[in-house]
Amino acid sequence: MRDRASVVIVGGGIMGLSVAWHLAKNHGITDTVVVEKGYLCGGASGRNGGGVRAQFGSEENIRLMQESIRMCRDFAAEMKINVWFRQGGYLFLVRNERAQKNLEKSVRVQNECGLATRLLEPKEAKRIVPELDTEGVLLASYNPDDAVVFPWPFVWGYAECAQKLGVEIETFTEVTGFETRGSRIEGVVTNKGVIRTNRVVNACGAWSPILAAMLDVKLPNRPHRHEICSTEPLKPWLKPLVADLSNGLYFSQSMRGEIVGGISNEDVPEGLDMGSSHRFLALYARALTAAVPLLGRVKVLRQWAGCYDLTPDANPIVGEVDAIENFYQASGFMGHGFMMAPVMGKLLAQHIAEGTKLPLFDRWNLRRFAEGKLLSESMIIG
Repeated sequence: MRDRASVVIVGGGIMGLSVAWHLAKNHGITDTVVVEKGYLCGGASGRNGGGVRAQFGSEENIRLMQESIRMCRDFAAEMKINVWFRQGGYLFLVRNERAQKNLEKSVRVQNECGLATRLLEPKEAKRIVPELDTEGVLLASYNPDDAVVFPWPFVWGYAECAQKLGVEIETFTEVTGFETRGSRIEGVVTNKGVIRTNRVVNACGAWSPILAAMLDVKLPNRPHRHEICSTEPLKPWLKPLVADLSNGLYFSQSMRGEIVGGISNEDVPEGLDMGSSHRFLALYARALTAAVPLLGRVKVLRQWAGCYDLTPDANPIVGEVDAIENFYQASGFMGHGFMMAPVMGKLLAQHIAEGTKLPLFDRWNLRRFAEGKLLSESMIIG
């Protein structure tokens, strides 16, 4: 392991690896070290459903995801690895008047940003997914350009290409502390030794508050266990990812034929827990078979969990903090960090390398919580 680096990135998930790759490719900063306390794909980056969408409620998120989807579409050709990118769209469903008004507002913003999102009556939604039971559905929205990918190759692609450019990735390497002088970082202390550096990226996802606390920086993030399951492979029949904003149900069909999905579940253990539960399976099974009755006899083959990284206002924490020089945050993505990582890695790398002041990073800065300038995002699922 290097004993000195221009940048140390803590967290070897897709966010940290995207930052590392963009630093090397776009800015020539190749003496970067990525430290990961486990194995690649061991955290949320390897435990999500692979959805990639631009259907959000805020213009900032929509514009980011327009660029991120373009980057995802080009990823396989650039990185020379198949990620099973499939643009089947997202079909959102709502079942109450408040959610209906929020959806209508969100779609107006999406259309103003150039998305091809359409509002659909229930019968129109059923034309897109004939097997769907739309009883109780008031309104739907559909954007055909939203997509699904296989998460693992995305992580592997960034890792392999970053290493080819000189980035060092150290797995099973845990950060135990920092060496500082005043408000300046001088070294990252790990179980394998000290890495001298003045710039550190906190890309630990749900573990980010633990790392920040080592520098007496308090993050308001909290982890929340989110479970997913996968069925036996079926003959292809489902084109879009379907998401019900009333209960957080979502499901799609992979290119291998499995139905992959999850549902909101508030009754989970507090803290960093990635166990699986019968409660989730019961919630998901009831909601899924109500939405698509023909799935009542399908067999579930795998069930797993990862940790969402939640913030009080459902928006990320990105960029520098006031208390510590060059301590960059990239956390709090509410379960959407995977889909935002391509574009966020690009922007954060630019900010680190060039000192570029980006308005988005002012909006998503940690200080907003102390200043009471909380944001909002209405289209959160799962």
